[in-house]
Amino acid sequence: MAVRLIDSLSTTEPLAEIFSDNSILQAMLDFEIALARAEARAGIIPQNAADAIAAAARTSSLDVAAIARGGLSAATVSIPFVKALTTLVNARSAEAAKFVHWGATSQDVADTAMILLLKRTRPALVADLTRTESALRTLADEHSQTVMLGRTLMQAAPPATFGLKAAGWLGAIRRSRVRLESAFREALVVEFGGATGTLAALGDRGVEVGAALADELGLQFPDAPWHTQRDRLAALVCASGVLTGALGKMARDVALMAQTEVAEVAEPGEPGRGRSSTMPHKRNPVGSVIALAAANRVPGLVASFLSGMVQEHERSAGGWQSEWPTISNVVQATGVAAASMAEVAEGLSVDEQKMRKNIDATNGLVFAERAMILLGPALGRDAAHRLVEQATRRSVEEKKSLAEVLREIPEVKKVLEASTLASLDDPKAYLGVADEFRTRLLAQGRDSKK
Repeated sequence: MAVRLIDSLSTTEPLAEIFSDNSILQAMLDFEIALARAEARAGIIPQNAADAIAAAARTSSLDVAAIARGGLSAATVSIPFVKALTTLVNARSAEAAKFVHWGATSQDVADTAMILLLKRTRPALVADLTRTESALRTLADEHSQTVMLGRTLMQAAPPATFGLKAAGWLGAIRRSRVRLESAFREALVVEFGGATGTLAALGDRGVEVGAALADELGLQFPDAPWHTQRDRLAALVCASGVLTGALGKMARDVALMAQTEVAEVAEPGEPGRGRSSTMPHKRNPVGSVIALAAANRVPGLVASFLSGMVQEHERSAGGWQSEWPTISNVVQATGVAAASMAEVAEGLSVDEQKMRKNIDATNGLVFAERAMILLGPALGRDAAHRLVEQATRRSVEEKKSLAEVLREIPEVKKVLEASTLASLDDPKAYLGVADEFRTRLLAQGRDSKK
């Protein structure tokens, strides 16, 4: 289906299709068909009734608008949906119509339908995240020795490597993806509890039918119904929020590094991508912008879901009824962020020369810490700090490199050899264990696949 204009930056076409009206109705029909088949397997309803229900259950025969209007009158679309399905079955068999929705309650349909939709979203999300991780791993390896400015509090700081930065993005996204997959595994459980979570309408056969229902739908069967226990869904929503934040962190870095005056990276620039309506020269970081929009939107949705967890007794008034749009929006926002950053990671251009020029443009000031560390053993940390601080001020005022200024200070010449000062502003000589951290981050991913 085509994405609605109002949602054009909030979802992808595959996810929009999953949460479309027809897809939601199909998930609800799948529940009713599976329930009838499970009850027929248990001998609770006639097999011909289950067959008639399955034969009548077609989304094309349902009036979406009428069901939506009925939802406002019933506080759930499940009730008008079941009524409409019963009418369709009755047209085939009045006897079979008696057994539609047998022993279930409206929340069972709504909750299980959402779980079925989430089951369909999982492969799409994981596929895009896998693309992102693979591309970031490649970037981290290719740029293991590509030096760039470190930046703290938005200011230039001692150098790091782009390989380490890419590996850092990779580590956070991978950890978030692992949490999300774990949350999916826990959340993909059928909801079937009847009126108050006891399945009393099925006598002592409730567990048998519930297990058969879960089997029919390819879901897990929980220890008990979860009408007002929303922790599994909450964990999935929260995991989506953390993942979207991790993608947003990468997007923020890319957008900042793509600024004209920084120009260290650029997003893919296919014809029509990232263009301005008024400024032909621009190459906007559109993938990062979309991911950042999602990262801005999702935290409030997560909070909304969490606030709705405090539900009353066995069935809530207003709690679960609020969840469909919240879950749908969270998952689609996460999905569009994942898809956008997969494109960014796979097509990111890295300007190694500009990264080095940006280091050189600081006139060696970002190596002030290194100078202090070199002088510290002989002068003491505080004295070395004061001396280097004075030297940095002179460097700025006189437009000289920090090394040049230090070479003119007698106390420095007594302590440091000329060769040491000559190599003071060599970024590759002050990377510490950057590459060890990079390789450790990459190794985590390899270990997690074992």
